[in-house]
Formats: sequence, structure tokens, C-alpha cells
Amino acid sequence: MVTRLTGAFVRTLLIMVLVATPSALMPGVTTDAKQMVALVALFAGLLTFAEYNATYPSLVEFRDAPPFNRTRFLMLFATVFFLTVIERGRIAPSTLSELMTAVGVLIGKSMDFPYSPVRLATLMVADGATEQHIAAVRTAAGMAYLISLISLAIFMILVKIGHWPPRDRAFNVWINLPTFDPTAGADIVARLNRDARVNIALGFLLPFLIPAVVKIASVGFEPLMLTSPQTLIWTMTAWAFLPASLFMRGIAMGRVADMIRETRAAARQGEERHYAPA
Repeated sequence: MVTRLTGAFVRTLLIMVLVATPSALMPGVTTDAKQMVALVALFAGLLTFAEYNATYPSLVEFRDAPPFNRTRFLMLFATVFFLTVIERGRIAPSTLSELMTAVGVLIGKSMDFPYSPVRLATLMVADGATEQHIAAVRTAAGMAYLISLISLAIFMILVKIGHWPPRDRAFNVWINLPTFDPTAGADIVARLNRDARVNIALGFLLPFLIPAVVKIASVGFEPLMLTSPQTLIWTMTAWAFLPASLFMRGIAMGRVADMIRETRAAARQGEERHYAPA
């Protein structure tokens, strides 16, 4: 109980720091904006604490299968932090901001070709946007996409070398997939493989679909300007994080299906697999 309470408290602090990072590092943020961010951070922290301190899960998947959620959190935090550093560098330059800006510019320009995710991300802004504004969006998109690809590669390596899920503990399907009902519908392995393919397909398509949806939604409404640094940071973070997160979820569900298949085969041969679903 003490370990669970401590872990929930630490995760709560980390989530609150994540939400507050842009407003804390960016100069010129108004008092009202800081108060609103503090309220959102407190709300997100309370949700995280309630989820991880509870004995039984409710929404968070793979709660007991590190480092899945840790990898996703680090990807999210790195994206928010480095985009904040880039935006802060436009007002108060530093060595770190110049380095991150150079990397973002390099990746953004190298991936800015017709129908690429970065090119489509720049099309989300209003038609009257300046070239400097479009370059800022391109730089942020390049940095965010680079971080998401690195994080996805790290998780795939962990899965391939056998470090996920951990073999030193039982893997409980219900705790790690609380929204997935293993008793409903067809065979659980077939359903997990189907869901894995759907998540991977969505992860591949979202970087292309999000700009199109934003562009269509702006018809008849005020177009998305992305002139505010915090709006740019969170928009580009969501644009890069959601597809990578779906990719990771699809890979994880495919791995769970493989584990169940291996467990069934081992049970038929009279062997024991400790990572079997409990």
C-alpha cells in the first residue's frame, strides 16, 4: 500500500510538472493564464493520483507493465519541453534553444516535401500566415516528429529484446487492459490482433488526417493561427504524440496476443509461463 501510494504521488507531481512546463518557462505569461494552467495541472494530477492509487484500474492501460507508460510520458514530456525551449529561444535565446532550433529546422526542412506529415502540418495554419510563422510551425513539427519516432523506436527495441513486458512478474490482462473485455466476442487472440492492426493503421494515418480535419473544421470558423506559443506547443505535441501512442498501443496489444498464444501452447505441453494472464 505504501509503495502504491508513493508511486501515485510521484506520478501526480510529474504530470503536474508536465502540464505547467510551457507556462513556467515561457516569459510574458499573464497571471490569469498561469492560474488556469495551475488549475488544469491540479485536475490532471488528481486524476492520475486516483488512477494509480486505486487497487483496481479504470482507464489507464498497461498500468502494471512498465516501461510502456513511462516511455509515453517521457516522449510527451520531451516534446513539450523541447518545443517550449524553441519558443522561448525566440524571445530569450540560449545555447540550448539555438541547438534545439537548429535540429528542428534541419528535420523540418528535410521532411518538408509534398504530402509529408510535416508539409501537411504547415497547412493547418491560416492562409494569411507569414513565412516566418510557417517556418516556426515547420520547426516545431520537425522536432515533435523526431522525438515521437525516437520514442517509438526505443519501445520497439525493448519489445524485440524481450524487456517488455517484464518476465519477472505475472501479466494480468484485466489490470493492464481495463477497457478490453476478454470474454466478449470472438477469441481473445483474434480480437487483440485485430485491435492491434487498427491502432497501428490509425497511428500511421493520424499525422495526415489531423491537418485535414483541422482545415475542414476551419471552414466557416476562425482559422487556426498558431500564433500563441503555448497553442503551437500543445497542438504540435498532440499532433506527434497521439499517432506514436497509437502505434505503441498496437504493438503492445500484438505482443499480448503473442503471449497468450505462447501460454496456451505451453499449457498444452504441461509447461508454466509466469507472464500468463492471471
